Amino acid sequence: MNPRSLFGTVACAILVLAISSSAVLGQDLPKDNDLPTGDCDLDCCPPCCCPRWTASADFILMDRIGSFNQTLVETVPKSQSPSDPGAEMLNANDLQPGFSGGPRLGLIRHGDSGYDLELSYFQIDGWNSYQSIGPTPDYWLVMKAPGDFLQTQDDKDKQMMAWNYASRLYNAELNVRWNPCTRITMLAGFRWINLSEEMQGKLPPERSVPFWDTNARNNLYGFQIGAAGKLFERGRFSIDGVVKAGIFDNDAKETTGVSIYRTVYQESASTNYAAFLGETGLQCKYQVTQKLLLKVGYEAMWLQGVALAPAQIQETLSHIRPPVGVQALGIDSGSGVFYHGATAGLEFSF
Repeated sequence: MNPRSLFGTVACAILVLAISSSAVLGQDLPKDNDLPTGDCDLDCCPPCCCPRWTASADFILMDRIGSFNQTLVETVPKSQSPSDPGAEMLNANDLQPGFSGGPRLGLIRHGDSGYDLELSYFQIDGWNSYQSIGPTPDYWLVMKAPGDFLQTQDDKDKQMMAWNYASRLYNAELNVRWNPCTRITMLAGFRWINLSEEMQGKLPPERSVPFWDTNARNNLYGFQIGAAGKLFERGRFSIDGVVKAGIFDNDAKETTGVSIYRTVYQESASTNYAAFLGETGLQCKYQVTQKLLLKVGYEAMWLQGVALAPAQIQETLSHIRPPVGVQALGIDSGSGVFYHGATAGLEFSF
């Protein structure tokens, strides 16, 4: 399904659910002057009027931007040797997966004295980009790597090569929130992020086993600080903003399998690297009932100091001449990736 159509379908479903939920709860839409004007302060209102819990469910649709400048396919005239210098035909930067979506869940426990505890989780595991080159009757299609590795199609007259790039992102965070006033919330907490990637090179249609297969896994553990605020409010409608930033320890690992003479040779490497995360977002909220609200928004997130799959090609030494094999030179964990996109969901307080 087209991402725009998917997002539209989900947004419509959320709207229908919001209207249905209002009826199920047996609550008429409140008048503007019946709606809460800000976060509940337990010191100034009775407990019966102050929700203890806030649960939220969102659908997030984000674009992934960022790769590594790595040549994947070169073209060499067939009048020359495949090992001769060639012209770049495909770069890892050409494999941009675009938009993908996933769920996000959140739960806030409202405490006394303006302190809350927040738990949230989201995942997006559908980023995928595929590109096939060929057939090219007048050129060799060649992939080269450090060492003397050189891959081309066995059949001189059927030069074809394909590359696939997949990426997944998982996130969980636990924050303590402090509300110094009704319009501003400060937060600090622990955050875990998992960024996993795989890049495969294949020779279609004869070979189903990749001649190159790199997996990169990043587990980021660290602490973040941030702030959220109500930027605008009128009746049932409001706009909230949030910013977060943190320093993380990235436990990065990579494994690469290289097929040489139809035998797969494996190598692996790992490291710990300092990483940075910055996040910002805006949310437009509409109060359906005193307990239920509908929200849509825009969010952006930047990760720096991570290991991307294309960057590991230059860290893999491969030999097709004796002694045949592969060796890890290290792991490149200095790349960055940017995510941005839309969110839509419901929030229920009780």
